[in-house]
Amino acid sequence: MSDAPWAGDLRQALAEHWDTSVALYGHGVVPDVHPSFVVAATFLRAKGERQSPVKIFQTRRGEDESAVEKDFERLLARKTGRGAYGYVVRDLPPPQESLDFDRHDPTVLERREDLAGFGSLSTLGDLCDVLPRINLTADAKRIRSEEEPGAVRLLGGRDVQRDGAIAPPSEDTKWVQAPSTHLLEPGDLVLREVYGPSDPHGFIVAEVTEQDLPVAASHMTVALRPHADVERQRIRLAVMFLRTPLARTLAGRSRLHVTVSTLRTLPVPQPDEALTKAFDDLSAARQRLEDWQKEADSLLESVFLDKTAVQARSRIIDSGRSLRLRVEAASLLDELGHTVRTRFPYPIAYRWRETEARMSAGDLQAAYGAVLDTAEILLCYTSQLALALAQEAGVGLGAVTAVKDKLAGGRSGPGFGDWAAVLTEVATSRKLRNLPAEHPLHDIRGLLAGQDTAEARQRLSERRNDQAHLRRVDAVDLPSAIQTAFADVTTLVERARFLADWGLLHVTEVRWDALSRTAHVAYRELMGDHPVVPTRSMSSPSNDLEAGSLYLRDSDHALHLLRPFLVGQDCPTCRVWSTFHVDRVPKSGVLLKSLEHGHVFEEPLPAMPAALRYVGLL
Repeated sequence: MSDAPWAGDLRQALAEHWDTSVALYGHGVVPDVHPSFVVAATFLRAKGERQSPVKIFQTRRGEDESAVEKDFERLLARKTGRGAYGYVVRDLPPPQESLDFDRHDPTVLERREDLAGFGSLSTLGDLCDVLPRINLTADAKRIRSEEEPGAVRLLGGRDVQRDGAIAPPSEDTKWVQAPSTHLLEPGDLVLREVYGPSDPHGFIVAEVTEQDLPVAASHMTVALRPHADVERQRIRLAVMFLRTPLARTLAGRSRLHVTVSTLRTLPVPQPDEALTKAFDDLSAARQRLEDWQKEADSLLESVFLDKTAVQARSRIIDSGRSLRLRVEAASLLDELGHTVRTRFPYPIAYRWRETEARMSAGDLQAAYGAVLDTAEILLCYTSQLALALAQEAGVGLGAVTAVKDKLAGGRSGPGFGDWAAVLTEVATSRKLRNLPAEHPLHDIRGLLAGQDTAEARQRLSERRNDQAHLRRVDAVDLPSAIQTAFADVTTLVERARFLADWGLLHVTEVRWDALSRTAHVAYRELMGDHPVVPTRSMSSPSNDLEAGSLYLRDSDHALHLLRPFLVGQDCPTCRVWSTFHVDRVPKSGVLLKSLEHGHVFEEPLPAMPAALRYVGLL
């Protein structure tokens, strides 16, 4: 079903008197003809008052004939849905639109809608202009030899390579005299125009570089120029998508030639702010690694450039040391333990460091307790974030009731099971599904969403419960119990890697400038296993930040108040700065418990009960 203008006109003319009932496609079904040849047949019915749904069916050479025949019979009886080889179209497209098999396939359309999950959907025509091309037949008078003045290279389809590069000129390269409007520029995109129906890959796209100039596009390619106001990362994601099989499928695989009109209307995903930042970070990381590689190459190539071998030896060792240390530091980030100790929020990083220290010292009982403590603090900290974020978003959580009852009981505060219940509800809550895709609660929802983490959490909960009720692990079994429990904690921490991107900030000072409408904020970022960190500063457009309170800074750098779920201050017991959560609320006052050391003290400030009532914990 062609996309050519004449084909649309023909379909429009037919639609005035006929309804399309069935469209059939057969790939390679004609004997002694190349298997890429496609036969299309349509069955028309005299136009009625109301058109019935269209049945679209496709088969290929070599399919089981009996299975194909039975599936076709079932399709004819279908009112909706999809079979193995065909489907029903109930929402009929306009007559001018092609009935290409892939274009209306429910499975393909579902995948198309899913693309919006990257941020949004645009058409390629919204991002790029199509550039004029030179046709070797119609523009034969423009053909020149390479030596003639003003001759530029003409790109053919085979010059555009699948790896994204443009092939160097060869003896088959054509040279032309091209108008300035036809000349390509760095950053322009060139696609092959012809594809085999059996080609399973996506579009073949290359980006023009300075080294490729001067160059023009032939009619065997399609040249695109990104709009000047379109950010680089939006084009990068569009190119990545064009190279996927889904892009070809959405454009229609039944055609040998990709048309300009098809490309203009092709939907392409566009990144949201968070994904754009991730692309920027990846690009910066790649550039840094390339710089290190160039530095190492330059150093190696200079080995014999010094006056003496002694000087060369000394310089290579000294210069290579900083590069080696950089690489070693970067390699440590592949080790989970290093990442947790240096990049996770202080309460979790501290507990993890203590666990590693206990396990290495050989004190088995202490090590086993430290492993379970780390698991509980991971769930406790993450659930406090979830409660704060849900409160901020105006979403109520049923698990809050159980926490509230434990707090009011005054004898034993909430524990492992209560924090797990909060996170389990967050993982399954339908209310939270409606939050914007970039909302940080979606990351927390994934913590216990998988079967592996849910089972690991359950095993750790049972171990914690046994320990609390004096069902101790026998000394003989302790080594294996420690390893098994630590493996479960590792499973949870691996799933919680998003915490490394979420800064725990202790705001120490806020100064509001009414003229610039900007707050100057001093803060400490409590990431890693030690609370002694430098004070830093930033600007914020918000005038409601609180000095002395803890904030979560998410991956979009938005700040979220954590009071009263988490507070930070020097511990009256050990005199070390610590983070605290509400443990109990007896009649005498509010008791806070340290996530790092377990120390409990009574909050002297009278504002805490009112804050707890405001968020529904009292």
